[in-house]
Amino acid sequence: MVKAEHRPYLLLTPALLSLALLLIAPIIFIFVYSFWLRAANGQDIPAFQFGNWQSVLGDSFYWTGLRETFFMSALTTIACMVVGYPTALFLARCRFGNKALLLFLLFLPFWISYIIRTFAWINVLGKSGFVNSALMWLGVISDPLKLLYNDFSVVMGLVYFQLPYMIINVYVSLDGIDRNLESAARTLGCTPWQTFREVTLPLSLPGLGAGSLLCFVLAAGSFVTPRLLGGTDTLFFSQLIYEAVIGQLDWPTGSVLSLMLLVSLALIVAVYNRFMSLSDIYRSFAK
Repeated sequence: MVKAEHRPYLLLTPALLSLALLLIAPIIFIFVYSFWLRAANGQDIPAFQFGNWQSVLGDSFYWTGLRETFFMSALTTIACMVVGYPTALFLARCRFGNKALLLFLLFLPFWISYIIRTFAWINVLGKSGFVNSALMWLGVISDPLKLLYNDFSVVMGLVYFQLPYMIINVYVSLDGIDRNLESAARTLGCTPWQTFREVTLPLSLPGLGAGSLLCFVLAAGSFVTPRLLGGTDTLFFSQLIYEAVIGQLDWPTGSVLSLMLLVSLALIVAVYNRFMSLSDIYRSFAK
């Protein structure tokens, strides 16, 4: 007979086993592999040496790739904030009788394969795609713009993929705000803009912060979008990992690069959780 105090641990056992086998064990394997020795004949020899770490951390090319990845991820996050917040505000404040239908339509594109949706951007941004064809038909441009296979197309593809995550996080925060607080602010003489600035926006910042963090982390770890929409000048860290592991079959270097990205994102999340209290920051600005 299982004791009552042991039942929670028993119920958590399947989840903990899954977490250990599918997350912790692979990370440990990658960590151990990062110390192996890459022989001249291409074989990976079990060893404990720091040559792989020294070659990666001492190469400015990889740091440039990490910086470019975080820069494009930040642009993606900002674009999702600018587009996603008004959309979430509309969903939360509209008087449409069936909001569940609107949320269903928001996530309807996820029923289609991510790869197919990414390929669709080729028909949108290509030289003979929708955007260039429309601009040339309107007489805005005479020659097609280079909108594809560059950093711009990568950011556009990432925004398209991450935007629903931003919208749903902000929507949950906005939908949980007591509307009486906004009514009280209006009763005390606040204009609609003042009500939004002093009441709605501060109370929705947790959702905005959570959506921003989620978008940034998912964008930084994305592989399909940079691979399909990026050009020769696009430097995305996931592609460096792919090239090391698949292109060169250099698993030790690929392991170091994977851990480098993982640790960098973990540090960003830790700093966010420790210091980036967006509500406190907003209140400090409002004083």
